[in-house]
Amino acid sequence: MPFVRIDLHQGKSREELSVISRSIHQAIMEAIDVPEDDYFQVITTHAQGELLYDTSYLGISRSEQQIFIQITMKEGRSRRQKQTLYARIAELLQANAGVRPQDIMVILTENTSENWSFGNGIAQYALE
Repeated sequence: MPFVRIDLHQGKSREELSVISRSIHQAIMEAIDVPEDDYFQVITTHAQGELLYDTSYLGISRSEQQIFIQITMKEGRSRRQKQTLYARIAELLQANAGVRPQDIMVILTENTSENWSFGNGIAQYALE
């Protein structure tokens, strides 16, 4: 049940955004066993000056193609699964969308089942 927010600079076509989106979802399916139909994402594009970041933090050389990926998901994945997820996102974005791994930042936030409502005002995974 991940919810993904993707922030990047303006200028990508709808097709390019779709490739980025689908590549991230493929990595999520492969690395943390999420079903294909568990697909909820928001893509936000930003004008120059609206994405602020250090271009060399931790010795990583970032360009103007920086992408921020925020994934909110239910807790319970192992450290190994998370590391696999980060690596797979970078691999697929590079292979499918030409995004340099240095330009990909992933932030995971975990919560519990009662923190999700998929509609109808009900926490579907927290029913007693």
